[in-house]
Amino acid sequence: MKFPVLETKRLSLVKITYDYTKDLYHILSRKDVMKHYGMDRIFNYEEAARVIESYRASFARQQGIRWGMVIKDSNTFIGTIGLDHIGVSGKKAEIGFDLHPSYWGKGLGSEALREILRYAFEELHLYRIGAVTFPENLDSITLLEKFHFEKEGCLRGYFYQNEHFYDAFVFSVIYPDWKGKEK
Repeated sequence: MKFPVLETKRLSLVKITYDYTKDLYHILSRKDVMKHYGMDRIFNYEEAARVIESYRASFARQQGIRWGMVIKDSNTFIGTIGLDHIGVSGKKAEIGFDLHPSYWGKGLGSEALREILRYAFEELHLYRIGAVTFPENLDSITLLEKFHFEKEGCLRGYFYQNEHFYDAFVFSVIYPDWKGKEK
């Protein structure tokens, strides 16, 4: 399967290659980004390269697609967004994203999420998209609710990060709830 490059008004959603290792490091090494991520932050370029390799391997196994978010005007890599745990036969996946804090609150996460949901529902023909987030991550929860994700419950001790266990909220949107509301 060829990697699907997607476009929005301001973003190119591209395959994450090793050319983006330093950019990814500068996002996933930040305490403010990783505070509610569900994994420990990274500390060097080698770890960033291993994350990129995990994205590549997941795509090769057809279990995930992770895009780099690149601002078209400046060719600046600002974060990632993707579908994990893709189950084509079960018609479901989970969505996840990260964004450099310099770009928080500018609508770029919404722009990328809108396009990924369109792709997931209209091109992959998935029925359900799930999301898991820290209860304290109000910005992510607000973004998910904007796109008609509904809170389904709490997963106790779901995340293990920084040698602690944390609860998580699980959300989902299904195709009939998204269809017609995807503005």
